[in-house]
Amino acid sequence: MKKILVTGCNGQLGRAINEVYRNEQAELINTDVADLDITDVGAVISYVENKKPDVIINCAAHTNVNACESEWDLAYKINAIGPRNLSIASSKIGAKLIHVSTDYVFDGTSDVPYTEFSDVAPLGAYGKTKLAGEEFVKQFAKDFFIIRTAWLYGDGKNFVKTMLSLAEKNDVVSVVKDQIGSPTSAMELARMIKYVEPTDNYGIFHGTCEGFCSWADFAEEIFKLAGKTTKVKHITTEEFPTPAKRPAYSVLDNYMLRLTTDYQFADWRDALKEYMSDK
Repeated sequence: MKKILVTGCNGQLGRAINEVYRNEQAELINTDVADLDITDVGAVISYVENKKPDVIINCAAHTNVNACESEWDLAYKINAIGPRNLSIASSKIGAKLIHVSTDYVFDGTSDVPYTEFSDVAPLGAYGKTKLAGEEFVKQFAKDFFIIRTAWLYGDGKNFVKTMLSLAEKNDVVSVVKDQIGSPTSAMELARMIKYVEPTDNYGIFHGTCEGFCSWADFAEEIFKLAGKTTKVKHITTEEFPTPAKRPAYSVLDNYMLRLTTDYQFADWRDALKEYMSDK
């Protein structure tokens, strides 16, 4: 039976991975930081050599974008050194590595969707450390998939739950209108990972739901599906300052997926409807 090591198993994507593999003939070895510190190269090599997984899916990351600005060393250890260590270990035993990256490797100045071949230029600590992680994977892993995703939500703390919580206490919620991206369900991303995992179609892929919107548009769709009467006040990024600078436009084109497979993500609205119908 195929053995799949999942890091960051308690995160939104880790939980979705477990869900999509639930009825498959595969043994999932679930780890989080208490089980395996991916920033410790010796511990990673020892663990991987002991468990001998066929596939490693790295869902672990320091994803608090604002905190990364003040916690550079921690962000670099988790987002860059961690993938490096997993890459070294995967190569040692001949395992495939699936590493999840982000739209934040781009600066957001484009006005057309970014392909896998677009120039990278991260704005802040989160994007820079995630890009370093990608580079380490390319350097040390033999058989790998790097999958960049964006605006992820699933079973855990996320934008959808935040909006619904705010709607319980407010008639009007202010949401940024000038950041554009593709809301992506963790289940949709997990399904894509499950699709590419058995193949040898290695390389960098973009993996987001189809279509795009602003955060304000996203919030309005959430309230509509939830039957909320809460209004969304469209504000600018300048009116909602944060420690980390966000890319204004981070729509990813799933170009390589479209070019090399028949696989297609659901439209972001359909994926959101599915997610909210399960709540």
